[in-house]
Formats: sequence, structure tokens, C-alpha cells
Amino acid sequence: MGNFPKDDSIILLYDRESKKRHIINLKNIEKSYSTAKGTIDIEDIKTTEFGKVVKTHLGHEYILLPATLNDFIMKKLNRLTQIVYPKDAAYIAFRLDIKPGDTVIESGIGSGAMSAVFARILGERGRLISYEKREEFIKNALKNLKKFNLDSIVNVKQRDIEQGFDEREVDAVFIDVKEPWLYLKQAIEPLKCGKVIGILVPTTNQVSLVLKEMENLPLIDIDVSELMQRFWKTNPERLRPLDTMSAHTAFLIFARKVCY
Repeated sequence: MGNFPKDDSIILLYDRESKKRHIINLKNIEKSYSTAKGTIDIEDIKTTEFGKVVKTHLGHEYILLPATLNDFIMKKLNRLTQIVYPKDAAYIAFRLDIKPGDTVIESGIGSGAMSAVFARILGERGRLISYEKREEFIKNALKNLKKFNLDSIVNVKQRDIEQGFDEREVDAVFIDVKEPWLYLKQAIEPLKCGKVIGILVPTTNQVSLVLKEMENLPLIDIDVSELMQRFWKTNPERLRPLDTMSAHTAFLIFARKVCY
């Protein structure tokens, strides 16, 4: 049978072609889940294998799927801020060389999208320390992270990073704030020698200011990039790009700390 933990997040997809989907966490449902096509008994969901269908009380079929982190970030996240999109988040985590059990600092937490990616990789043995000065962002981000059972991995500290960071010898630092050049000296202080700092900014003038400040700091292997992603129509008889695309989202800056 298709039993799985009660706290798993799932997708109920109405049909193969539909973009409409319900993303739900089973721990928030007691007996049944209501849709526009009728209600679904929770026990039917818990005993159905992924990839198969469950029926509402009116006989309508939904395809049962496990919810991915991408589904959660793009469809379920309550946004109070611009988010780090999955296309950028995966590359950021890769460039920072984050592994299970590492200790990572981020600032700020935003709506929790990048935090979710970090927390998923770090796992229960890892630590994510997130610095954020705005209380409404913290509350919203933690509520978002709880939807995917990742809130326990994140330790949030409410304060301005101008005061610096408490931690030392961390494995990576990621900065996503409006004026990161003002805090680069504080940001690299807790970073292990040889490890990587990542910075996200949306505009070219911000990139220039970051690069100018980096010239005064013990940083090498500096690079700037942006990632484009273009989806295609999936009709094999008329295969072509979609009319719209998510082009520029952010500039990504990376550098290594040296200690000589």
C-alpha cells in the first residue's frame, strides 16, 4: 500500500493536463479534504500509492503526488517579499558547497524560500542561522517553513547585521539585503578560511558597489553571474519556447575568503 508519514506534504492534481493543484500537509487535516469537486476522505489518501488516483465523494478523480520543494516554493509560499527563485537557489547552494551537517549563516530571511532550500540540504544535523530585523518577515517565513516541516532547522535572530554575527567558523554565508556592501566586512568575519560567501542583488549598480568593497577585503575568486530559464511547450508536434519567460531575477556574486 501507499502509506507514508502523516506530516508529508502532497499534491492533488485534477487531471494530467491541468495546472490547477492542491498542495496540502496531511498533519493539518483531520478527517477529509474539501475541493471544488467534492471531499476526499483522509484515509483514502493515506492508503493510496503516489501516482494513482483518489476519488471525491462525488466520484471525481484526483492524481495523488508527493509535493516537491519546488512545488512548495512556487505554489504554496506566502510572499511578503521577492523570493529567491529555484533556478537561482539551487545554484547558490551548489556554489556555497553546502552539505548535510554544515553551519550556514543567511541574512535576511525574506519569505523563507532560500531558507527552505538551505534547511533541506543541511538536514537535522546542520544549522541555519538566519539574521532578520523585521518581525513580520520572521513570522511569515517561519510559518512558511513549518508547512514543509523545515522550521526546526532554522535559528532566527532578530537584529540588524550592522552589529555583526555571533557565530565563528561557519561553512558558508549568504547575504540577501538591500545594501550588502555596507556589511561585507562583518559578513566574512565568521566564515572559515577558504570558504565561500554568496551575495544576491537585483541591479547592476548594486553589483558595482559590492565589487568595489570586495577590493578592500581578503576575498579571491570573485565572479558575477545571472541565470536565465526558458520553458518550452510540451506538444511534440509544435515544440517551441513558451511566449513568456522568467529572465533576469538577480545577479549572483561569489567569493572565497583567504587568511594570509
